[in-house]
This record gives sequence, structure tokens and C-alpha cells, in this order.
Amino acid sequence: MGNPQQFEVWKTDVEPILELKRDEWHLLGHEEVAKEDVWRLGVQKLNKETEFTPFYRFVNVLMRLSVTDFMNEQTINAYKGMGGWTKDTDDELEGILGDVLDHD
Repeated sequence: MGNPQQFEVWKTDVEPILELKRDEWHLLGHEEVAKEDVWRLGVQKLNKETEFTPFYRFVNVLMRLSVTDFMNEQTINAYKGMGGWTKDTDDELEGILGDVLDHD
């Protein structure tokens, strides 16, 4: 997809938002969350877009992140870590379908 945007230049500008989200998620019982986790999740969501993302949109995405978004990412990463989803392909869905069809 080749998103030409460089979000790193905004990292210091959104530092208060990252701290706010981290603290919010800590209050909800997820003490393991770090500011870097919030940053990575926000950038990951926007890297899927092909158009340039203005700063206000980036801030909006960070502010709308929920603990559910974080837990979904953790769950997917845990399944990926188990080893099977993308063994023969870069496409996750194709890898999952291949695993399901191969294990009748």
C-alpha cells in the first residue's frame, strides 16, 4: 500500500494523548499497556489508509482508540505467535483459509 506519510514527526505533539489513553486503560485494569502500545495501535490503524492523513485526523484516531481495540490486537498477535496463520503466504486470510481447508 505504500503510505508515504511519516507519523513519527507528530509523536512528541501527541504525547499527552498517548499518556491519557495509557492512563485510561490502566484504570480499566490493563496495567501492562505502555504509551508505545497506544502509539503503535494508532499508527497501525492509519497505515491501512492510502490517502494522506492530516494531523487532526491522526489525533481523532488516537482519541477514539478503545481498550477493545487493544485487546483485539493482543488476541490476533497471540494467535499469530502460535505459528500457523501465515506460513505459506503474506495474506492472513489466505493463510487462515489454507489452514482450515488443510485440516479437515
